[in-house]
Amino acid sequence: MNPFANRSLSLSGPATDALPVVPDDTVDLPHVAVGLYTETGGAISIVTVSGETRTVTVADFSILPVGVRRVNASGTTASGIHALVVA
Repeated sequence: MNPFANRSLSLSGPATDALPVVPDDTVDLPHVAVGLYTETGGAISIVTVSGETRTVTVADFSILPVGVRRVNASGTTASGIHALVVA
């Protein structure tokens, strides 16, 4: 039984998928993320949905609840990053 079958997609969650992220300085994510999940903490350089570049530091196994269109390679030291998407 699929509990999502008759549910409308919502930005308030839950995400419908977690896509692995390969940080890149020029290529946006295939889907705008409603948040990021990080397995190994460190710095993450992102471009937000509003177009601002921000660098934040996260701990291991963190969820960053920010709309993200790109994870930059430059300035990102965290790894195991996954984009939480509603698609």
